[in-house]
Amino acid sequence: MNIIEVTSLNEPGLDVYSSLTEAQLRQSKEAEGGVFIAESPKVIRVALDAGYQPLSLLCERRHIDGDASEIISRFPSLTVYTGDRQLLSQLTGYTLTRGVLCAMNRPLLPTVEEICKDAHRVVVIDAVCDTTNIGAIFRSAAALGIDAVLLTPDSCDPFNRRSVRVSMGSVFLVPWTWLDTPITSLAKQGFKTAAMALSDDSIPLNHPVLKTIDRLAVIMGTEGDGLPGEVISSSDYVVRIPMSHAVDSLNVAAAAAVTFWELRR
Repeated sequence: MNIIEVTSLNEPGLDVYSSLTEAQLRQSKEAEGGVFIAESPKVIRVALDAGYQPLSLLCERRHIDGDASEIISRFPSLTVYTGDRQLLSQLTGYTLTRGVLCAMNRPLLPTVEEICKDAHRVVVIDAVCDTTNIGAIFRSAAALGIDAVLLTPDSCDPFNRRSVRVSMGSVFLVPWTWLDTPITSLAKQGFKTAAMALSDDSIPLNHPVLKTIDRLAVIMGTEGDGLPGEVISSSDYVVRIPMSHAVDSLNVAAAAAVTFWELRR
């Protein structure tokens, strides 16, 4: 077990936890596909069980024989940086959730064709930039039968530390990748598209026709601006969630959960 006691904020090897931005982590040369940070023992274990490879661990001293002990025992050669709670909070700039962080290899992402090959229910996340919403959408996707997640390039990175934590590790359980082509290109994969939006020609979420579609891609946008007009007009269906008391919209994460439940196969 390679345990390094952190006594200085400038300790070599700690830049992934302290000074690198999310963009710099993605471009880190420590791993072919970059690096991401998983936070809390539970989330780290979900990542490890899904096959993700750890690079190093940062934890409070008391967790070496506590919450982090199982993780350390699984990877005896893993470098473990440790120190007291106050010093590690100074290092990272925030209080560690359950006192444990893990730097992990960011895998090379599959292609859209690869993750959609056997999928029947896909969600397309269009320009959602809030890390909390991304994490919550992934958690609902994993729980409620979504086979794959596609994100437009202007959406938040699912491997952002906060997104990973909010998802409780669900980002490791549902295949995902970036959608660099127009959403209409999913028709080549045999998908019908359903844009979640309010419009005069929208159909309710519980409309029977939606249940008959074998391969369906649900498109979710931000609750502020919603989906772009061209996305709505080019979709096969425009779908709304029926609501009471003149409420016209839900937070995108809440809307996603309702939608995934209703359209599950």
